[in-house]
Amino acid sequence: MNKGVWYGIGAYAAWGVLPLFWKLLQHVPALQIVSHRIVWSCVLLCAALVFSGQWREFRSAIRQPRVLGIYLGAAALIGVNWFVYVWAVNAGFIVETSLGYFINPLVSVALGVLFLRERLRPWQWVPIGLATIGVLYLTFIYGALPWIALTLAFAFGFYGLLKKVAPLGSFYGLTLETAILSPLVLIYLLAMEWTGEGAFLHAGWLTTALIVGTGVVTSVPMLLFASAARRIPLSLVGILQYIAPTLQFLIGVFVYDEPFDVQRFLGFGIIWIALLIFGIEGWLTHRAQRARGTFERQSPA
Repeated sequence: MNKGVWYGIGAYAAWGVLPLFWKLLQHVPALQIVSHRIVWSCVLLCAALVFSGQWREFRSAIRQPRVLGIYLGAAALIGVNWFVYVWAVNAGFIVETSLGYFINPLVSVALGVLFLRERLRPWQWVPIGLATIGVLYLTFIYGALPWIALTLAFAFGFYGLLKKVAPLGSFYGLTLETAILSPLVLIYLLAMEWTGEGAFLHAGWLTTALIVGTGVVTSVPMLLFASAARRIPLSLVGILQYIAPTLQFLIGVFVYDEPFDVQRFLGFGIIWIALLIFGIEGWLTHRAQRARGTFERQSPA
């Protein structure tokens, strides 16, 4: 396997085991965790820009009002996604967070149809329909919408939609997003310090180290992902992305004993079948397109 595949596996595996890290900070309020995650990520990413000699290029790339407008929206969406995810993990809903990331690719496809006028192939409608049935079934057995999963899926889906038209790469983009959010969350963190409710430097050295580490566990997978996306086909990235929710699901069920009865299994099963159909259809289409391109190149002019 080439480096790109290993970078992709590393990124999605890191995202998959993140619940184990967030659980170590379970005694810290979720909003404080996410606020520190934003600030320390911004510090690390800006340091990486400086040491890699890209700071001047980054500054010139973000001066356009259109760029700032797009990333203001992206920052708000990623902030919502991070907060709901961290809160849900530490509240005991890891399995439901995994559901959100399982259905996210199908949400992204649907948003592409609605907002980018993308056309679906006939067999792509089948998994979207099945996923909708699965969500409705889970809504019925829960007695309420699985709002955590849907919030994660749609927040990240709309985030991806904005990034589709965004002019910056993943590295510059995440740096700008955290820079936009940092002043706001710094005010909140200072307010927590003022009221004596802040955890940083007040809850033991391990908690302080873990809080600083939120920047590392955020930035490193993103940089690995950016490196992978440049080196391997998008279709392969699409397959690798299921590593993360699969690991999250297994951690929720087997490490933290979250409930997963037969009824939930049926709902998840419908969505897993939808994803299987979606993946097979995409692979067959990609294979056919490659074969057609090879045939056309080999045909006499």
